[in-house]
Amino acid sequence: MAELMAGGRVAAKIFPHPLNAWYAVAWDHEVTAKALMSRTVAGKPMALYRTRDGRPVALADACWHRLAPLSMGKLVGDDEVQCPYHGLRFNSAGRCTAMPAQETINPSAMVPSYPVVERHRYLWVWPGDMTLADPDLIPDMHQMDDPEWAGDGLMIEAPCNYQLILDNLMDLTHEEFVHGSSIGQEELSESEFRTRLEDDGSVTVERWMLDVEPPPFWRKNIRDRFPDFTGRVDRWQIIHYYAPSTICIDVGVARAGTGAPQGDRSQGVNGYVMNTITPETDRTSHYFWAFMRNYRLDSQLITTQLREGVKGVFAEDEAMLAAQQAAIDANPDHEFYSLNIDAGGMWVRRILDRMLQTEGRAPVGSAAGSPVGSAR
Repeated sequence: MAELMAGGRVAAKIFPHPLNAWYAVAWDHEVTAKALMSRTVAGKPMALYRTRDGRPVALADACWHRLAPLSMGKLVGDDEVQCPYHGLRFNSAGRCTAMPAQETINPSAMVPSYPVVERHRYLWVWPGDMTLADPDLIPDMHQMDDPEWAGDGLMIEAPCNYQLILDNLMDLTHEEFVHGSSIGQEELSESEFRTRLEDDGSVTVERWMLDVEPPPFWRKNIRDRFPDFTGRVDRWQIIHYYAPSTICIDVGVARAGTGAPQGDRSQGVNGYVMNTITPETDRTSHYFWAFMRNYRLDSQLITTQLREGVKGVFAEDEAMLAAQQAAIDANPDHEFYSLNIDAGGMWVRRILDRMLQTEGRAPVGSAAGSPVGSAR
């Protein structure tokens, strides 16, 4: 594959979001059979609830009659929503079942009902052509509910376009500068990395930092498993991108020289940073994340400490992304200049561009630059 040339340019535009894709709309515990909730996905407001038997439902959050938000209404019967304005009732398929002061129901009285799948502790919705909604296209995040992994996460209401979050996660050299007190270190910029497009269409960015001092975050983690640990470590970051907006990052450290690069991680600690980003509007995103680990699975203390520690790290990212979005809005004609470290993000942009072209929604001249592959 072609090498990304330093100095390559990419238009700094607000990147549209594909519609024919699965997006996480909520954590599974957020949506109940007791009350409605509202969340916007890809510009589409949705009313979310569960039927009496626990099945998740996502209806368009606008009544057929006068567009009153259904999420302001109430749940009735086994699977129905009653409009808060004039009392029309809609079942989980979106069909009106009752109208006030009349027995005849207008046959056109329906609201869209979006495909919903419950998987990996999230509810996923498909906001596009429902005939294309194949559950097998939901990205693999099995660590979220695999008994060999433990952890927890949260959601960030990020004030930026979803593509900026993807850029952030595909290039982790920013950790040296944004997260210097927790996970950053100089070796992030100095180490070699490999970027590759996989046969299944995913993208991988792999970086190893050998025989380095562990930063504070990882020193604590390895001592959680090996309390007497001292010395240096081999550290890894292996980023896996799945279209359109899921990034799972295999991270960890092991005692230096004990075989981690060759596959023996027994003398270390391994985590997965699970990220799936859902566009809300062109300039806001729902950022779902979790940190999962495969050691000391029974410790709720470690689970809570990791969640709160990563929450603090991501708060630093959120501040930077908000500032970046504001700068982009203030400089709409600026073009990004891409470096070798942007190789993974450039592949992501090309994949998204291809998806948007297939939907007939790509902006004119939106090609994301030359193909990129191995870097440094």
